[in-house]
Amino acid sequence: MGDDDQPKIIVDSDWKAQAQAEKQKIAEKADQDEKKPAQGDPGELPPADFNELLRLLIGPALMYMGGVPDPQTGKAIVALDIAKYHIDLLGVLEDKTKNNLSEEESEGVRQVLHELRLRYVEVEKLVAEAAAKGVQTIDPAAPGSPL
Repeated sequence: MGDDDQPKIIVDSDWKAQAQAEKQKIAEKADQDEKKPAQGDPGELPPADFNELLRLLIGPALMYMGGVPDPQTGKAIVALDIAKYHIDLLGVLEDKTKNNLSEEESEGVRQVLHELRLRYVEVEKLVAEAAAKGVQTIDPAAPGSPL
């Protein structure tokens, strides 16, 4: 085979520059990822932002509607008066922050309140049905309560 029979390789300089730039971006991202602490590291706190504040207020509302087990006992707690209080606190937050939130934050508060209120009505209905069937409820704050 002569030189004329050999396949010719043509290197496009634009392609080579683009590949080099992508390689550089990947290396920079890897460096940044190494410098960031891994999420979920013990002792690492979440960012102090509006969404975290919402999560802080949503948690007790869900817990007292039986949606999240009590961390100490592992049992569901249904205390609708306390759940309503936490939902009302979110309502106060919505009212007091009106026109001071981004569109995304406002929509998040509105949606969370809507979902919590719907769930509250559902749980309230289930509790009323259980009481009508004669299911005994336990007040965890009552003296001698097994909880």
